[in-house]
Amino acid sequence: MMGHMPDKRPLWASIAAVVAVVFGAMTLYSGGSVLFVDGEARAAAGNYVPFVLWFNFIAGFAYILTGIGLFLWRLWGLLLAVSLAAVTLLVFAAFGLHIMIGGAYETRTLGAMTLRSVVWLVIAGFAANTWKNMQKNG
Repeated sequence: MMGHMPDKRPLWASIAAVVAVVFGAMTLYSGGSVLFVDGEARAAAGNYVPFVLWFNFIAGFAYILTGIGLFLWRLWGLLLAVSLAAVTLLVFAAFGLHIMIGGAYETRTLGAMTLRSVVWLVIAGFAANTWKNMQKNG
């Protein structure tokens, strides 16, 4: 049994929704500036790692979609939050491997991936706990 969503959206979901949408918009703007505009942003990006940049840019759309799902208090919003946390950690691990084999990178990318991982792990933790309670309460 999949359980059902409680009728009332908890406060954490409202906060997470706003964080996700704002984070997504900022990610799309910053990533898009480097990927699609040949100018100051690209020059300032330095030794960016293309697969990390592309992942983060594409994930920006998923952040916004997840925020909408959490705000509307839909099950798919919870599932997307958990999925984003997992995929972000996988990309972070691949980035770590890139560093270990001597690939060029910017230290700020390490900080940005740490921040993204923490944000999505926290949101996913609340989502997973809610899911678990839904399963328990039937």
